[in-house]
Amino acid sequence: MNWHDTRQIGPRTTQRSFLIHRPMEDVPATVWTPTTHPGPPLPLVLLGHGGSGHRHSDRVVALAARFTSTGYAAAAIDGPFHGDRVPHPLTPAEYQARVADEGIGAVLDRIAADWVATTAHLTEAGIADGTRVAYVGLSMGTRFGLPTAAALGPSLRCAVLGKFGLASSAAFHPALHAPDRVRHDAANITAPVLFHMQWDDELFPRPDQLELFDTFPSTDKELHAFAGRHSHTPQHAPGLWRSFVERHLAPA
Repeated sequence: MNWHDTRQIGPRTTQRSFLIHRPMEDVPATVWTPTTHPGPPLPLVLLGHGGSGHRHSDRVVALAARFTSTGYAAAAIDGPFHGDRVPHPLTPAEYQARVADEGIGAVLDRIAADWVATTAHLTEAGIADGTRVAYVGLSMGTRFGLPTAAALGPSLRCAVLGKFGLASSAAFHPALHAPDRVRHDAANITAPVLFHMQWDDELFPRPDQLELFDTFPSTDKELHAFAGRHSHTPQHAPGLWRSFVERHLAPA
């Protein structure tokens, strides 16, 4: 794990980038913490980016600033074939083809292991409380977040997921359809879940999103449905996500 590029993001947030050395490839990562944080370790919010995005996308950085403003740490990594893991940005068709070549199951296992390693490194560094972890990620952030949330086990206190389902449209490479894997991972997430759904989503059919929501075994789960297509996110929705996470990460 090598640290580099520390900078201030606004008056209250410090951003530090680092590289995690993993067996298959190095993982570019970033952690955000309150600038005035003196210790002890902070609850940690893992932020998954969407398709064609990266760990420093506007939404990820904005969410990180929201969480650090209330005393949490936030972290993000570039997903496989995204961000600094590739020499130049790939189109959806290009990165989906690379996922298909590697195998969707192998990619899901890899990203889950990358996230678990990120959490472990931040815990060992004294930055994060590895027993109080949340995950937030929609669309591809949920595709990669489901195996991650399952792998985190009891350290995961809650997850914000959505814009995803057991089936997807023909816009995706057919090798990315893995309903059995989606069911398996979702069924192993026992932490509370907030599920964000766009009612008119053209990429993930409504019945398959509802079926995914039913698959989560937690009795503490919420479904928030909004009018609009896949790319639409109401301006007040991130505030709902943050309130949900803070409610579950707050000390008992």
